[in-house]
Amino acid sequence: MSAMAELLAFQRQTEALAQVMGRLSWDQETVMPEGAVEQRGEELAALEAVLHGRRVDPRVADWLAAANPETEAEKAHVRLIRRAYDRAAKVPADLSAAIVRTTALAHGQWARARASEDVASFLPVLSEILSLRQQEAAALSGGGDAYDALLQDYEPGMTGAALDEMFGALRPRLVALRAAVAESGHDPAPLKGVFPKAEQLALAEELARAFGYDLNRGRIDEAVHPFSSGSGHDVRITTRVDKAEPFGCFYSTIHEVGHACYEQNIAPDLVLSALGQGVSMGVHESQSRIYENQLARSRAFTGWLYGRMRDRFGSLNVQGEEAFHAAVNRVAPGHIRTEADEVHYNLHILMRFDLERAMLAGDLAVQDLEAAWNDRFLADFGVAVDKPSNGVLQDVHWSAGLIGYFPTYSLGNVYAGCLHQALRRDLPDLDAALATGDPSPALDWLRDRLQRHGGLRPPRETIEHATGAPVGVEPLLEYLDVKFGAIYGF
Repeated sequence: MSAMAELLAFQRQTEALAQVMGRLSWDQETVMPEGAVEQRGEELAALEAVLHGRRVDPRVADWLAAANPETEAEKAHVRLIRRAYDRAAKVPADLSAAIVRTTALAHGQWARARASEDVASFLPVLSEILSLRQQEAAALSGGGDAYDALLQDYEPGMTGAALDEMFGALRPRLVALRAAVAESGHDPAPLKGVFPKAEQLALAEELARAFGYDLNRGRIDEAVHPFSSGSGHDVRITTRVDKAEPFGCFYSTIHEVGHACYEQNIAPDLVLSALGQGVSMGVHESQSRIYENQLARSRAFTGWLYGRMRDRFGSLNVQGEEAFHAAVNRVAPGHIRTEADEVHYNLHILMRFDLERAMLAGDLAVQDLEAAWNDRFLADFGVAVDKPSNGVLQDVHWSAGLIGYFPTYSLGNVYAGCLHQALRRDLPDLDAALATGDPSPALDWLRDRLQRHGGLRPPRETIEHATGAPVGVEPLLEYLDVKFGAIYGF
């Protein structure tokens, strides 16, 4: 067997074990009994130790040195495996296991703190997580920028400075758009009523299927914070239900379906390989955001959804397709990131990006995080935070140690803007299909141009290959200006 073949066979087993570990995490957030949390932490730490050992196995270095990749795919396999080997080799095994163990325990503490509105009870474990991630960043950065070192786990090749530049270009236009909406004098009526849980979940499943989610290789469950988990032939999603706010269920489901379809649509011969998952979180978010926003919140699709909601729930307080479209896209400075309209969403992310960079650098103490959050939120949104679950405790990411993850949401929006511009160019009749509840022309375009390739190309190159154009913020900003200008009449 050649060095290349041995390398790929070994990597296949490593990827399979990583999927098992991911399944344990899915179980913890959906059906695991609360009393099992400490044991689950030990189980995850044990698996992480095995995975870390495989990632730094000396044979991997030997196979990489001897491998003679010939095809584009083989070269990409070598590139990604070498990158994973080099990063894993810099992080001590006991530190890697400690991060997994601590974050497994922290999830339950975060959920309890959120439920009881008790920030103080969560801060000690957050401090521990921050310390562990600072140690990891120091090991990875070799004296370079600590935040950049962690960012590579989510968006390889990206830097904090590049994100600063991109976000600096976004912020003024977003603020101006928000001001134009506020000055328009138009305030669309929100959807109101009581929408039974069973009916919401039934329509959510219908939407998931419409957007291409294969339930023979997936499932939909409920969780405090919706997420997608897995790749290949076992990709699971979660959603949430509020009887007074069905859009949260429907659009969270579509969002997670975007993630899940990226994984399900990767070419079968790449499954359980280094190329067999989404190439980065920014590219992953481009899929979830374009499914949720440019497609599912479009005027054409919401017209169809209006009819389906009336079929399921009877008459609505919002009358007519135009009013319903405005209700779906209503702009309001709400507290919750995952429920934010497209105008405010990126402002949520920019705030979190700044706060977590400051914490990692030691410029913001954990005990001061809540006050810093509340001050920044009031300044950016003009609304005071009323309770921690609407503020610093709303997101699961920091309890999971995902420092460097948040900016990929806005990066994903930028990527989605580029993809949407290109697919509208290539699919001029898309709205006719969307108006019948059929997004498949866009889904096929995304699958063929991007999803099936998995990790074949680096993130930015993945988007540019799909669109045939350089990545930039202008397509997103133009889309937002046109959409909300039409809704709000300016």
